[in-house]
Amino acid sequence: MYNAKAYSAVSATAPLASDTIARRDPTEHDVQIEILFCGICHSDVHAVRNEWSDFLSTTYPIVPGHEIVGRVTKVGSAVTKYKPGDLAGVGCLVDSDRTCPHCKTGLEQFCPNQTLTYNAPDKHKTAPVTYGGYSDSVVVDERFVLRVPENLDLAGVAPLLCAGITTYSPMRHWGVTKGKKVGVVGIGGLGHMGVKFARAFGAHVVVFTTSPDKKEDALRLGADEVVVSRNADEMQQHAGSFDFILDTVSANHDINAYLNLLRLDGNITLVGLPEKPLEVAAFSLIVARRSLSGSSIGGIAETQEMLDFCCEHNITADVEVIPIQKVNEAYERLLKSDVKYRFCIDMASLKSE
Repeated sequence: MYNAKAYSAVSATAPLASDTIARRDPTEHDVQIEILFCGICHSDVHAVRNEWSDFLSTTYPIVPGHEIVGRVTKVGSAVTKYKPGDLAGVGCLVDSDRTCPHCKTGLEQFCPNQTLTYNAPDKHKTAPVTYGGYSDSVVVDERFVLRVPENLDLAGVAPLLCAGITTYSPMRHWGVTKGKKVGVVGIGGLGHMGVKFARAFGAHVVVFTTSPDKKEDALRLGADEVVVSRNADEMQQHAGSFDFILDTVSANHDINAYLNLLRLDGNITLVGLPEKPLEVAAFSLIVARRSLSGSSIGGIAETQEMLDFCCEHNITADVEVIPIQKVNEAYERLLKSDVKYRFCIDMASLKSE
């Protein structure tokens, strides 16, 4: 084992602070990565503050971060896909059981025995739980390492490993292509990526927002139209016309207002996480054989496909780059939606700790 610099929290009420953690030396199938950038995901805040304790209790100390981009520094003797100097990424998963039906079909995100990048039992016993990307390095099995395009801004690539694949995967699953009419509800960290992907797929893109002052930015990101969702007349003009709607909103909202915008066999997929259950009117679904579904991230192969797609279409997240010393301030701003549209930590700032 070796020591790595990191930022961790020791309790639900403690700020993130400088720490030293243990990392395993690379085994034969492992890749060691010097972390250059790590995105901040809203789920990092929930995990650090133990707000999801009902289904995933936090073990402290916690080192968050699952939007990791870096450079390979060392590889195990059996590694074939990577060599020192390669750009590489790590997303929300660092392992799975590899034997279940989901793993065998490339859907590791649904594996019942998946290993999350942080706050999951560490099968290597380096520490009680896995430690994430708020660190100077990480060691991951090559099967869960992703190849990062050389032509993209690395800070903007990091959020693709979570926000990117979270919005890309359902669009691929539900067949978003040229000629489809696609809605994106909300224009935050997830929504702005949804707009970029829908546009790149060739769809007609409509953004729904509660804030009229976001119209200009939505158009900049690639929207063809912007609808203020509080305006009943604007909403009614689109009734029964959408093939697919991506709902990125985590605040409580009326899902039926959007279900009624779907055409026959249209789908709305939830990727946001509202605190309270949404009330669904059965009639909204039945009248046009509509469907309501949810989606998380994607499997490793699909995540690589997404990165390659981003390389081809020059897609990255809009980020505000910060030093790690401002991570606690960033958490507070994130809770106020005071960022366009993702925070990304420049891990070079950790070297001064």
